Amino acid sequence: MSKTPPPETPDLKKILTSPTYLLAERDIALLARPELRSVRMQLEILKPELVLNEHRVLSTIVVFGGTRVVEEREAKRRLQAAQELLAKDPQSPARQRGVARAERVLAKSHYYDAARKFGSIVSEACQNGDRDYVITTGGGPGIMEGANRGAHDVGAESIGLNITLPEEQRPNAYITPELCFQFHYFGMRKLNFLLRAKALVVFPGGFGTLDELTDALTLRQTGKMQPIPIVMYGRKYWEQVIDFQFLADEGVIADEDLALLDYAETPEEAWENIQRFHAELRAKGKQ
Repeated sequence: MSKTPPPETPDLKKILTSPTYLLAERDIALLARPELRSVRMQLEILKPELVLNEHRVLSTIVVFGGTRVVEEREAKRRLQAAQELLAKDPQSPARQRGVARAERVLAKSHYYDAARKFGSIVSEACQNGDRDYVITTGGGPGIMEGANRGAHDVGAESIGLNITLPEEQRPNAYITPELCFQFHYFGMRKLNFLLRAKALVVFPGGFGTLDELTDALTLRQTGKMQPIPIVMYGRKYWEQVIDFQFLADEGVIADEDLALLDYAETPEEAWENIQRFHAELRAKGKQ
C-alpha cells in the first residue's frame, strides 16, 4: 500500500519573490499590460504636469519643425557624402536623387539658424522668476534642436517632449535635463504640447509637423483650446505644401478660418506676431 508523500516544506522565499507580492506601483509587468493602458495614459499627463508646476512653468511657446532640417555645417557634410557616392556611380538614379535631396536640405539650413535665434529672443525676454513662454519642442534633432539650443545660448530653460519611435530618437543635448520627457502615446504628447501653449511657431517639416499643425488648427477652429497664434514660418514653403486658400474657396473651411494662421519670415517678426496677438487679447479683456 503506497504511502502519501509528505507535504513540501513551505518556502517563504518563493512567496516574497513572487510577482504577485510586488506592490502594484512597482510591478512593471502589470503596468505594461493592455488592460492598464488608461493608467499609463494618465501617468503621461500627470508626470509632466507635476514637474512643470514644480519648475513654475506658467506658459510655453511650442516650436514645431522637421528633424531633417539641420544646421549648415551638417547639411554641407551630408551633401558632400551624397556627391561622393554619386561620383562612384554617376548613372545611378537613386544617387542622383540623393544629391538633389541633400541640396534642398542645405537650402533650408537657414531655418535651423532662425529657430535658434527665435529660441534666444523669446527666452531672453521672458524667463524671469516665474517662467512664461518657455520654449518647448518635440525634443529631437533638426528645427527642434535649433530652438532648444537658442534657449540654451542665453542660459534659459527649455522643454523637450520626446517620443519612443521604431527608429530610436534620442533627445537633443540642449534641453534642460529636468524638463525632458519621454512619451509612448502621440495623443498624450500632443496634449502636453498644447496645455500651456501661448503660441505655436511652425517651421518647415514633414508628416510629423503636418500632423501637429493640423491637430492644433482643428482644436482652434472648434474652440476646444485656448486662443493662441499659429505662426507659419516661411510662407513660400507652406503655401506650396498646403493651399489653405483653396480649402476656403472650395467651401470646406470658412473664410474666417484663414485668420487662424499668421506668417513670419524672420525670428523677430514671429515674436512680434505673438506679442501683438496677446496684446489684442488683453485689450479685449480675454486674457
